[in-house]
Amino acid sequence: MATTSSQSAVAENPVWFITGCSTGFGRELAKHVLERGYRTVVTARNPDEVNDLAAMGEGLVLKLDVTDQAEIDAAIKAAEDKFGRIDVLVNNAGIGYFAAVEESEEDQIRRMFEINVFGLSRMMRAVLPGMRHRRKGFIVNFSSIGGLVSFPSTGYYHATKFAVEGLSEALWQEVEPLGIKVMLVEPSGFRTDWAGRSANESKRQIDDYAATAGARRTQSRAHSGKQPGDPVRAAHAIVKAIESPNPPHHLLLGNNAYEAAMAKLENLRLEFSEWEAVSRGADFPKETK
Repeated sequence: MATTSSQSAVAENPVWFITGCSTGFGRELAKHVLERGYRTVVTARNPDEVNDLAAMGEGLVLKLDVTDQAEIDAAIKAAEDKFGRIDVLVNNAGIGYFAAVEESEEDQIRRMFEINVFGLSRMMRAVLPGMRHRRKGFIVNFSSIGGLVSFPSTGYYHATKFAVEGLSEALWQEVEPLGIKVMLVEPSGFRTDWAGRSANESKRQIDDYAATAGARRTQSRAHSGKQPGDPVRAAHAIVKAIESPNPPHHLLLGNNAYEAAMAKLENLRLEFSEWEAVSRGADFPKETK
């Protein structure tokens, strides 16, 4: 049977797989790529929250908890059965947690690592065999400006995002020779639900941290829904970066993200330079002939 031009066009449309689509970045990104006519796997722990997105285009709604390996395996199989492949994986699912380091509760810390780090790594390992076979693919890992810069009250959240940064940097060195791209998305404050219902906080609050972790926790909660970042513009920026001839490894999103990252670079440069002699002096002396 001859293949029509319309069938060929559909077959060439990229297949996106996005985690955490119920709110925020995941939802806006799913809407944007569906509007562009891309085949999209829309996932959430509660599929009822994203069923409306499937009506926007060629979408497949799936239940997915990234901490559940069986659900990951089933979702990947369903996506490949439906569309034949996964071209772009977006690891967006994640949560926050407000607590000074000393106040933090281990069960909450472990839950956040399970979602933000281990869930993300499970998803990457699940799609990589297919991408390696095709010698083509794109993995987008949501980090944060908090993966480059830390602030009081979110120390363990930063620990998860610093982990995502290190994991992603190693990954792109391993898979780019195989034709697979990797990009970190590093937003600052956006009008998502991150500082709302998506972030728990410690039950115990220590008075000595009221001016540091406590003050920032209060400020972040109060500022939720008023952040300068627009998730719709962020979705457009992510697609633009992915489709560019030379995608970045780091995509900062928001003025605050850009300014904080540049300040961190400058602070590191100054500190490294000040201690250069001590740093270099830690090696064995070079042998002289």
